[in-house]
Amino acid sequence: MKMRQLRALSGFILLTLAVLAAARPKAGPEQKCKSGPVDLVFLIDSSRSVRPHEFETMRKFMIDILDTLDIGPNATRVGVVQYSSQVRSEFSLKTHSKLDTMVKGINQIIPLAQGTMTGLAIRYVMNVAFSVEEGDRPKVPNVAVIVTDGRPQDRVAEVAAEAREKGIEIYAVGVARADMTSLRAMASPPFEDHVFLVESFDLIHQFGLQFQDKLCGVDLCLESDHGCEHICESSPGSYHCLCLPGYTLNDNGKTCAAINLCAEGKHDCEQICVSSPGSFTCDCNKGYKLNDDKKTCSTIDLCAEGKHDCEQICISAPGVFTCDCNKGFKLNKDKKTCTNMDLCNTVEHGCEHQCVSTPGSYYCICPEGQLLQEDGKSCGTCKSANIDLVLLIDGSKSVRPQNFELVKKFVNQVVDSLDVSAHGTRVGLVQYSSRVRTEFPLNMYHSVDEIKAAVMKVEYMEKGTMTGLALKHMLENSFAEAEGARPSSRNIPRIGLVFTDGRSQDDITEYAKKAKEAGITMYAVGVGKAVEDELREIASEPVEKHFYYTTDFTAISTIAENLKLNVCPEESQGEIEVKDPCACESLVEFQQATMSSLDQLTQKLAGMTARLEQLENQLLSRK
Repeated sequence: MKMRQLRALSGFILLTLAVLAAARPKAGPEQKCKSGPVDLVFLIDSSRSVRPHEFETMRKFMIDILDTLDIGPNATRVGVVQYSSQVRSEFSLKTHSKLDTMVKGINQIIPLAQGTMTGLAIRYVMNVAFSVEEGDRPKVPNVAVIVTDGRPQDRVAEVAAEAREKGIEIYAVGVARADMTSLRAMASPPFEDHVFLVESFDLIHQFGLQFQDKLCGVDLCLESDHGCEHICESSPGSYHCLCLPGYTLNDNGKTCAAINLCAEGKHDCEQICVSSPGSFTCDCNKGYKLNDDKKTCSTIDLCAEGKHDCEQICISAPGVFTCDCNKGFKLNKDKKTCTNMDLCNTVEHGCEHQCVSTPGSYYCICPEGQLLQEDGKSCGTCKSANIDLVLLIDGSKSVRPQNFELVKKFVNQVVDSLDVSAHGTRVGLVQYSSRVRTEFPLNMYHSVDEIKAAVMKVEYMEKGTMTGLALKHMLENSFAEAEGARPSSRNIPRIGLVFTDGRSQDDITEYAKKAKEAGITMYAVGVGKAVEDELREIASEPVEKHFYYTTDFTAISTIAENLKLNVCPEESQGEIEVKDPCACESLVEFQQATMSSLDQLTQKLAGMTARLEQLENQLLSRK
């Protein structure tokens, strides 16, 4: 039965080849398939089931296919491998470069006539036949045509998949009893183009035509890994790479590099060249604008264009500006507006003696020996109390809450005797115990009522008695200009009043001395267990006029009545006596003091003269 089937199949194949040969003109140079380069390997089954005359049919089948191809070392290369239980290469891709020698090699093939190890044969083709050593060319399509007549005796699916992954295009041609499942497992997709079961004349004819069309229609740009970065252009049997406009092909003939005219200096931009592939545009540095020629740049003068908000003077720089002021004016923090620095020369200040300008304001001063009056403009030898007064009140536990209320009333009684205003007397209040707390600074309140209301809201601190710490706070903070103390140059008296009911728990000596050295007139008021020595150490000279003491809190109101912190004799009461500098008695005292100082100076000069004579005599004696 098998013999009859093979003979019938052989007849069909021979008939088909004859029809193909008759339908095709004689092979000549003009009929050759001008495909691109292809590396083609025939893998033919020569197992024992293939009879000699059937093998001859396959031999002719291969020759007829080759007859349509453009054979050559730079065109189509062909190798032939036969297999059964073993694999044998009949000739490799590099063996023959001409069709006639290739045909001769095919005609010399001797069948192996053993088993059907198709998987083993595919692995050989993948690893050996399509190797560089055997003539395989890099980046040239690899095509394998497997011709078999039966079912494989080994596994083919895995090795065929591996071959396809390596880029081998596989055609599977089955003859007679070939297994369709095995053919599909071996072939490349799509199966309708790569799987053929030769059972009739039409199918053989279809395979011959489709296979020829496939090879002859190979576009290497589409079918191969050409590696062109931008453009692949096909040519018969070859291809070459091109680049998009603005790019140039690199030396490797594959990749492209942007043509950077800016980097190559092929531009005429004045300042900045902005590159794009094969082209460029010009730009300008910050503060400049591009001119109409799109190449040169001009300075952006915001001042000249009026694009600024300076009140007086605009100073231009490229693209930016700064503001300045006319002479006698100062630029404000907003860096735009100006303040008149010399109001004394521009307004009717009314100062009797001298006007002193400050930023945006001014004040009046008087000659030495005279005092600025309450109007802030006129001068005189006497005035109401124009002072900066800071009161330090003891808020320690020993004071007791009910007595602390009496202390606050004492403070308000003192405030009632003062001429409080922004330009007159200023009052600040500090409470201390184990720590120090500013209740309100000198510049917070500008009326008696405001101060008295704030005093009554002060809360009792309790705890210890750190008088030294309070003196330090008063010196370093309370009389700072930031807290409202007026500059020393204005000769506004600075007065500190310490109210305490007991011994200090820290040293008072250092800061009591420093306060007086800083020009602060210190008053000390003690109640109950206050230590007299400490009070005297705090008080300014003469101590008797700056030191007060009473045994209990109920008597402090009497001290407040006598404590007139004014500088005019007619307003002075109690123990505080300020003499009129113009009175006769004062002039006599001044004259006596001056004469005494002159006598002392004369005596010192006489002593120095005697000493110089002595030194001179010693030098002469040495000579």
